[in-house]
Amino acid sequence: MSMQVNETVDAKGLACPMPIVKTKKAIETIGAGEVLEVQATDRGSLADLQGWAKTTGHEYVGSKEHSDVLYHYVRKANPEETKEAEPFPNEENNEQLKEEKDQDDVTILDVREPAEFAFSHIPGAVSIPLGQLEEKMNELDAANYIHVVCRTGNRSSMAAHMLKDNGFDKVINVKPGMSEWDGPIENES
Repeated sequence: MSMQVNETVDAKGLACPMPIVKTKKAIETIGAGEVLEVQATDRGSLADLQGWAKTTGHEYVGSKEHSDVLYHYVRKANPEETKEAEPFPNEENNEQLKEEKDQDDVTILDVREPAEFAFSHIPGAVSIPLGQLEEKMNELDAANYIHVVCRTGNRSSMAAHMLKDNGFDKVINVKPGMSEWDGPIENES
């Protein structure tokens, strides 16, 4: 039995946040209960689309991979099932993070994919990709201020909501994140 797809989005070659942007637009063109296929080459799109679906009420049905292309399937929820993805209320910019990052009670949580983290990250940051956060959040100290970063502030916003929903009270989303970070960086070369 094959899945009935009602609309396809081509997001191949695009990086975060563009697969989500294209998905948001396309989901509006299909009816409730219909399925959207999103084709992407960005490895981070897996966690991005799962997190977006979870925060908006749409159903992330699953994914498959063929020839380095990820095929994601999202079922559009009925209007009473959906909720608008809300920005995380406690936000700071990169300059504020630079001033606070070296304090003893600060944890910098990088929720990008491992390859993104290996290429460039803030010194001392903890790497837990968004797709693994639910199972690994117990590795974080809830007593610390947790500054969540990603490439642009979208994945980190989803992660910040997830942490807050699980009892972390000192969570801060960093926006715009690594796309405009001009402070010190490390890489794992």
